[in-house]
Amino acid sequence: MSAETGKKLILVVEDEPDEVSYLTTLFGDNGYATASASDGNAAMAKIKESRPDLITLDMSMPEKSGVKLYRELKTDPKLADIPVLVITGVTGLGGRSEDFERFLSSRKHIPPPEGFIAKPVKPDDLLDALKKLLA
Repeated sequence: MSAETGKKLILVVEDEPDEVSYLTTLFGDNGYATASASDGNAAMAKIKESRPDLITLDMSMPEKSGVKLYRELKTDPKLADIPVLVITGVTGLGGRSEDFERFLSSRKHIPPPEGFIAKPVKPDDLLDALKKLLA
């Protein structure tokens, strides 16, 4: 929850500026407070500083990948309960997003993400996923 606005806070972790702009605008227009980070290291600092209500996470980023950030987040008892919605263009070897989602969900040492949205993002699907995760 954003201290300034009283709105649910979504941290957008994405390295493409156009994607960050699109997502933060979409979320802001739908009543959410937003913050963003362009790599895993910056994201972890913001997570510890502001404890967002939900994190949208791209998988391919510089510095620290989304996979590494996700693993770090879900193995930290103080942060593991923050829901993560993976938003990525990375797909399985067959090019299908379901293959990559199955891969993420099969990691034994960490729980699967709470949600998964493949790029290109369909706004209604994304907003529906947010509502369910933040209910």
